[in-house]
Amino acid sequence: MAAQRIIRVEAGGAADRAGVKEGDLLTAINGHPVLDLIDYQALSCRRRLTLQLLRAGTPVSLSLEKDIWQPLGLGFDQPLMSPRRDCINRCLFCFVDQLPSGARESLRVKDDDWRMSLMMGNFVTLTNVSEAELARIIRRKCAPLYISVHATEPRLRAKLLGQERGARIMEQLRALAEAGLSFHTQAVLCPGMNDGEALERTMEDLYGLWPVARSLALVPVGLTGHRKGLYPIHPFRKEGAEKVLDMAEAMRARALAEAGDPFVHPADEFYLIAGRPFPPEASYGEYPQIENGVGLCRLLESQFRAAQRELDPARVVPGKAVVACGVSVAPFLRELLEKFPIPGVRAEVRPLVNHFFGPSVTVSGLLTGGDLIRGLDGVRCNRLLISRAMLREGDTVFLDDRTVEEVEAALGQKITSVHDGEGLVRALSGWEQE
Repeated sequence: MAAQRIIRVEAGGAADRAGVKEGDLLTAINGHPVLDLIDYQALSCRRRLTLQLLRAGTPVSLSLEKDIWQPLGLGFDQPLMSPRRDCINRCLFCFVDQLPSGARESLRVKDDDWRMSLMMGNFVTLTNVSEAELARIIRRKCAPLYISVHATEPRLRAKLLGQERGARIMEQLRALAEAGLSFHTQAVLCPGMNDGEALERTMEDLYGLWPVARSLALVPVGLTGHRKGLYPIHPFRKEGAEKVLDMAEAMRARALAEAGDPFVHPADEFYLIAGRPFPPEASYGEYPQIENGVGLCRLLESQFRAAQRELDPARVVPGKAVVACGVSVAPFLRELLEKFPIPGVRAEVRPLVNHFFGPSVTVSGLLTGGDLIRGLDGVRCNRLLISRAMLREGDTVFLDDRTVEEVEAALGQKITSVHDGEGLVRALSGWEQE
């Protein structure tokens, strides 16, 4: 029997008024066991509730009435009210397996928890989801989930994930679709493995589940310089990226004509590798896969242009600004700043080689404090800008555990982290220094 320890009771809340006390163990709501936070949230959305508790080992039953969406006002000793569900796969392309020896231990955690997918948009493979758990997902109407498919051909997916359970993905997706539960998908593509004909099948199979399958992101495999002893995979080059985009564009055109939705969304990285322009802004809709690197550049450009048009020249602080970024996005940023300059500001885009993960990693978000110190030594400017994606969320710490303050001290330059296109205009203009 699941028992959730209550460590906080909100004063005056519904549970407090019913007599719930700190230290009580919640075992059931209206007779249904509370396995985790998902159960708790679903079961507590009722007007009339009966809480089954254990108080000092003695069963206690308390009844209450509240508004449907009014929270009970309880806090528990585990955020998910159950242990985190870790990954059971051995993916051939797993990024965690490619971390350098000096990477912090928290980066090595391999979670594959569908509950985090529901709450935070994390991608999961569903290989650790049993039939009973899938039935609970359906019963609780948990949607949308974000699902790493990679390939729909059963044997290929099992090989890619290093897990036999990976072969049943289409059965799981059809079960979700039959229940009307929507989901987003992604395919991390490895050249010569799940591109080509395998990608054609994946796109066809997933588009066949539209509109319940709401989108498919195509992401190039990320390879670091720390793959010794791992499965041989090579990165996408221009020709391979072009082939992926050609296939994706054919499917996008078909889906747009049939469903009014392009459905397939290649990550920005594919367009950057191929040297092709990004799709029009309208094709990204509400940017459902922005966290997957789909539409980041187009959104940044849109925000930048809007902010630049509204820019008050009187607020611009003249000077030189350096934008430090990954190698792949540098041409795009240079073109953006040349097309929409900030009057009085000399803007330089400085692409940096990634020495922490290896030069094959070219995205800005994986640059570290050490990479900045090494690549910007001797740079002198009025404003030094970086992407906020380089920093731990809500913090000033890079992936190598250096802080912004440490990097500023090493370079003798103040750093401004930028989140979006408007922020880029403000930082380039010197507003942040007013």
